[in-house]
Amino acid sequence: MGFFNNSNQSHQNTKSDSTTTIITAGTKITGNINLSCNLYIDGYFEGNINSEQEINIGKNGKIKGEITALRVIVQGLAEGSINATRVDIKPDGKVTGSIESEEFVIEAKGIFEGNSLVKTSLSEKLKEKKEDFIEKEDIK
Repeated sequence: MGFFNNSNQSHQNTKSDSTTTIITAGTKITGNINLSCNLYIDGYFEGNINSEQEINIGKNGKIKGEITALRVIVQGLAEGSINATRVDIKPDGKVTGSIESEEFVIEAKGIFEGNSLVKTSLSEKLKEKKEDFIEKEDIK
């Protein structure tokens, strides 16, 4: 599914190919989206977005709701919660709300207002459980 326009604007930082859904400037969508591909938003979206890949909010893009994805790049505005392995707030990008991620990068002139929580990767969690188990065995 994709919404396209004829502009020559490049979608900075998004791996744009046939597996990228694009919501262009001037488009307004309300609802929920579940994707297995990348998503580039330069329009307005209100609702929940679930993607197995990357979500890129363009400079004109605005999202209000919950975002869950592998990676989220914010060049525009995101209001709500973001849960991703990596979140990048680019210059002039703004996030208001909560972010839960393993990696969180705010570039110069990027804005973040809210709460952040650093997630532990699965391998680190398994390592911690193994260490706890070894300590308990040593006590016996």
